[in-house]
Amino acid sequence: MIRNGLSVEKVAAGGIAHQLGVEPGDRIVEINGQPVRDIVDYRFLSCAEKLNILVVKPGGESWLLDIEKDYEDSLGLEFGPRELGRIKRCRNRCIFCFLDQMPGGLRSTLYFNDDDYRLSFTQGNFITLTNVRREDLERIAGQRLSPLYISVHTTNPVLREKMLNNPRAGKIMEQLRFLAGAGIEMHAQAVLCPGINDGPELARTISDLYSLWPAVRSLAVVPVGLTRYRDKLYPLRIYNKEEAREITGLVRKWQRACRRRAGHPFVFAADEFYLLAGEPVPPAKDYAGFPQLENGVGLVRLFGDEWAATAKKLPAGLARPRKVTVATGKLGEEILKPIVGRLNEIENLEVQLIGVTNRFFGETVTVAGLLTAQDLLAGLAGRKLGDLLIVPAVMLREKDDVFLDGPTLPEVARRLGVPAVKAGGPRELCRLVLNTEWEVA
Repeated sequence: MIRNGLSVEKVAAGGIAHQLGVEPGDRIVEINGQPVRDIVDYRFLSCAEKLNILVVKPGGESWLLDIEKDYEDSLGLEFGPRELGRIKRCRNRCIFCFLDQMPGGLRSTLYFNDDDYRLSFTQGNFITLTNVRREDLERIAGQRLSPLYISVHTTNPVLREKMLNNPRAGKIMEQLRFLAGAGIEMHAQAVLCPGINDGPELARTISDLYSLWPAVRSLAVVPVGLTRYRDKLYPLRIYNKEEAREITGLVRKWQRACRRRAGHPFVFAADEFYLLAGEPVPPAKDYAGFPQLENGVGLVRLFGDEWAATAKKLPAGLARPRKVTVATGKLGEEILKPIVGRLNEIENLEVQLIGVTNRFFGETVTVAGLLTAQDLLAGLAGRKLGDLLIVPAVMLREKDDVFLDGPTLPEVARRLGVPAVKAGGPRELCRLVLNTEWEVA
């Protein structure tokens, strides 16, 4: 963490801080006698209506600012990318850790495994609580850092220590009870490994976490992801169809019980379990507001519902012939097949759907979000792609359209010799498919 306060990067013109002479490069050291260690402290402390702020100028001069303001008024300060200071790294060695299964050559940021409760609060990152001290728990409670997102995996202390390879991992229920008692809202996840933390162990985990309802608001169960880079790692395998059906069946059983008790389903299976089991994903009402979308829970349902609304507005035909290629992962291919089939009923429109095999991480990795540029280039090589290539937005880093292995979407488009764009959902996909005006990427 930043020991000497937060360094000001920007000051809003005309704002409170600007009027008092605060400038970029100044450091906010204390507010009302309390140290400002990071942006979380700053946001919590600066909400008060009466503020005494200790500011240190670049030359070492100290200013003490007395401020009276309304509760909702901002001081007009920004602190830049290091506003949280040093981020806590993960100290576990989970038997299923995806980072241990990654080869070199990807974006450098992908190799940093954070486990910081402040990122859980500010960005929704999942944390294990194994590096959280008593003073951290008290800070979370005192500053009301809620909600938090917790990687539980199992509530069996012995099994959790084994799965996380950390002797501190067994304290999870003690930590969760403390946070629940402090009124902190939590969302949990369990990465399931066949024969390890499923079956009776999963039932125990659901039961233990549900005992903390409503503080623990949801639990997502997701299948372990395995790549081909598992030499000398703990022996694991992926789920088969029958095992996936057992998971979805157990989840439905618990959802019924939880609805009877509290009117809320509480536990949710990742979409991948339903697809693997060959079962339809539940209707939207069964997702209770979709609390775990970032975990792949309910995305397929939202996609399907958006498609159903979009399909009603499709035209009967196009004015002139048009061919479009849609490339996605093997899992996405199954979801998109009926959509592409309907689009191909439109006169003068041909949509080619290509499910790209993930050779970089291995064929067991089927989600579009883990396809690399080299996978895409290999999967589309020699194909007649038509007027436009469309890829899922999840393949790319949002701010600059970069693939996991570094190339950008325009670079891939040039190598394939076809304009390329990204789509985030059925409505956008259809808009792109039907539009005829494109600049070469």
